[in-house]
Amino acid sequence: MTSFARETGVDRRRLLVGGAAVAGLLAVPTAACAAEAPSEAVEIQIAEGRLRGVRTGGVDAYKGVPYGASVSDAGRFKPARPVAPWTGVLDASRLGTPSLQDPTTVYGLNEPAPGEDCLVLNVWTPAGGGKGRPVMFYSHGGGYTTGSGGSTSQDGAMLAREHDVVVVATNHRLGVLGYLYLGELGGADYAGSGNQGLSDIVLALKWVRRNIEAFGGDPANVTIFGESGGGAKTSCLYAMPSVAPLFSKAIIQSGPVVRISTPDVAAQTTRMFLAELGIAPADWRKVLDVPAPQVLAAQKALNAKVRGDSGGWRGIQSLNPGSYGPIVDGGLLPHHPFDPAAPASAADKPLMIGWLDNEAAFFAWTGKDVEAFRLDEAGLKARLGGRFGDQTQALIDAYRADRPGATPSDIYLAGSSYYAMGAGSVLAAERKAAQGRAPAYVYNIAYRSNRKMDGTDIELGAMHASDIPLVFNTVASPDTLAGSRADRFAAARNVSAMWANFARTGRPSAPGQPAWPAYDLKTRSTMVLDVACTVVPDRFGGERRAWAKADPAG
Repeated sequence: MTSFARETGVDRRRLLVGGAAVAGLLAVPTAACAAEAPSEAVEIQIAEGRLRGVRTGGVDAYKGVPYGASVSDAGRFKPARPVAPWTGVLDASRLGTPSLQDPTTVYGLNEPAPGEDCLVLNVWTPAGGGKGRPVMFYSHGGGYTTGSGGSTSQDGAMLAREHDVVVVATNHRLGVLGYLYLGELGGADYAGSGNQGLSDIVLALKWVRRNIEAFGGDPANVTIFGESGGGAKTSCLYAMPSVAPLFSKAIIQSGPVVRISTPDVAAQTTRMFLAELGIAPADWRKVLDVPAPQVLAAQKALNAKVRGDSGGWRGIQSLNPGSYGPIVDGGLLPHHPFDPAAPASAADKPLMIGWLDNEAAFFAWTGKDVEAFRLDEAGLKARLGGRFGDQTQALIDAYRADRPGATPSDIYLAGSSYYAMGAGSVLAAERKAAQGRAPAYVYNIAYRSNRKMDGTDIELGAMHASDIPLVFNTVASPDTLAGSRADRFAAARNVSAMWANFARTGRPSAPGQPAWPAYDLKTRSTMVLDVACTVVPDRFGGERRAWAKADPAG
């Protein structure tokens, strides 16, 4: 007989029938809550049942709220189903299970151990009632294989409190569990596979449409946004015709996806993954019963074999076999996100898109590539020449012209940053602007974190993911990727205000900062975000033209 927890996705132990359980919980508040303000229990009624969360510092937080039924056992590799209603009061005071992954990730998991049944979300809303607030719906980073909606740097409390918005963050399936394609082998029963992770996020958006008014949010004013892998997922959501009624605006942070993989490539990945498990294609159903730890081990083994074989890689997802991520499935995602044009279904939905000035420093840091910061001219040419051949010197000359005084390492990191994140962002913005409907806004974050590469005096600057604490204004701790300089607070005020005001009105703005013009194909205005923000026409013109010659297919 199927258990209640399996059928509904709700852990029976979290259902509360009285105040004793909450009293016990609140008697031992987390360090963060204790430092901010006293906590008290709050309750709310949603369509599926009653929730009990925590009010701290003027914000009501409901965490680990189930939005989908079990996706293990018979639900593995299949589209998510809504969670069943419950009786009693569900404890929503602590974070829920992240998707199956290696728990030792740079994004820092502070939740329960990862697992298969992970369809939960967190909601932060200003305390004291109110209605009609903008809703900011966040998809976490970590590519398509790691991360969660509960990492401390993306806690939504400050954003909700300072800007009177409702913040929602989800956990959803990742890696093999989120993106293994079984349509070739499994027939009609698995025709919708390959985009399970995206179907989870769509289910969460439907939950928002159904329930967010209870939290004071406006279901007709939902902004989808995400960073890195979350930006890539947002790129895909932005292009889904069936999802268009569920949101009104989008922000893609360091995760532009112009093209994604296809079923034929995904089918090759499936066969490679099955081979790691010792399963013949004809026996593919055996994968449904493989224990989760073995699934993760096989995923990691395949990743190790294909790492570095990036082919058409730009930013987040390889287009070669062996990589996990969304596919053009002809249904949920019927076409590439921004190729050959911006999606028609989102033509009337404003878009913010951009990246950080020194994205690549993050990947050099996490990859322990100290030499990337100490290149001489020969080392620079060697690194670029392997991919760009006789265009290498032209690329270097373009960067020297745009960045006088740049060292070989400066040029390498700047070029890698633009190639990985900037080029796709600009292309998506240009195709959006060409539609002539809703505006596109392009940004580049220049705020330089003083976070250092381990064991060195090398500052990492405006690196990948250092925008997360700026957006969520979680910079109080000096240990975030935004660093410890005192001016980080001013940068965070600017960035978080830009994001929240875009969510509210469709036009990004911050007090005391210049007006942000929409991107067009004539001026190509870019907002450079920092302690003091500036608008720069065609900020990356020289780089854009140089890369168009060096990598015309990109």
